[in-house]
Amino acid sequence: MADRRSVLGQLPHGGPPDAVQRQKPLRLRGRNAAWVPPLLLLVGIALLDANTSGRFRIISWVVVVPAVAAAICGVLGTMALGVLSLLTYGAVDTAWPHQYQTGLPDFILVLAGGVLATLACSLRVRGERRMLHMRDVAETTRRTVLRPMPPGWGGLDHAAVYLTADSEARVGGDFYDIQPGLHGTRLLLGDVQGKGLAAVEAAAALLGTFREAAYHERVLDTVAGRLEIRMLRHVRYCAAVGRDEADRFATGVLVAFPEETPATVEVINFGHEPPLVVTPDGVRRLPPGDGLPLGLSELTLAPPPVLRVPLAPGETLLLVTDGVTEARDAAGDFFPLRDALAKALARDPRTADPHLLVRFVCDATLDHCGGRLADDTTIFAVRRRARGGRGT
Repeated sequence: MADRRSVLGQLPHGGPPDAVQRQKPLRLRGRNAAWVPPLLLLVGIALLDANTSGRFRIISWVVVVPAVAAAICGVLGTMALGVLSLLTYGAVDTAWPHQYQTGLPDFILVLAGGVLATLACSLRVRGERRMLHMRDVAETTRRTVLRPMPPGWGGLDHAAVYLTADSEARVGGDFYDIQPGLHGTRLLLGDVQGKGLAAVEAAAALLGTFREAAYHERVLDTVAGRLEIRMLRHVRYCAAVGRDEADRFATGVLVAFPEETPATVEVINFGHEPPLVVTPDGVRRLPPGDGLPLGLSELTLAPPPVLRVPLAPGETLLLVTDGVTEARDAAGDFFPLRDALAKALARDPRTADPHLLVRFVCDATLDHCGGRLADDTTIFAVRRRARGGRGT
């Protein structure tokens, strides 16, 4: 199963110290010990050569020592082991009678091997630094698009897992966020049509607009309208700079938790899979709504409706993208999310807790599709806290 990464997991620290730490494949009591294997190899070759007959000379094999060091050590370490190999060769070879000495040709071989190994190590380290820099840039992009949220953010207990179809990627077209504001807490989950950096750019544009509008605007319809306008502007901008994204759109679900009505939520659905309400007693699906995806408002004159639905204290709202609902098993059958949740709740009602719920859905989805996700996958669960909080 491919390695999958949650965007709300432990975040690595960026910067040069972290890059240096990540380049040390072998550590002993917290210290770099990558030089130990090539040094032991050098000692072993020297001892073996010294304890065999003159007809079996292997001291020239020390040429492989800097080559091994080049694969796991730094440039200075490789250079030092190359010099040490050369000195060891000279000391061991001259200790033999003249007729058994391997002489100048093998000395030149060991010298050339050390020089080439040092050059190869330099290229390897340079490539690793470039790769780590690119990973740090990708990590910064991921944290900008999908920012980590503290516990209880916006008065909500929340948990989320983000899985990319490409196990090497860090962010894709799925997006989500919670934004506390002047008029209550709002959340947004969505999925931009398409893949690649263009989808990430569109997701970032929508999230930026959501974070400002959800904080300031009193009415949820206004937030939805700002998101629609932002998507249309983004598409027009892409067309103006010569990128063909005329068909770009995004499905999504916008949810508000009004402070004055703590037993209800307001939902606007932009052509997305309806959220599920999960309780210890079972699962129910919210009404689907009739809204079109963001970016397609020109096809209709009616804005997406605002649905006011009950959400009692202790009930968990589960939102997922199509990576969950469209996950297929070997027979081509879709993942039965609602049925799987009902069975899990019957076994253990505590599954309704947001963290346990997200973990269950994640594991069940990966088990169903054998770890081969066909699309980016987001699983997001939220529940009102007993005592609401407010952030900025």
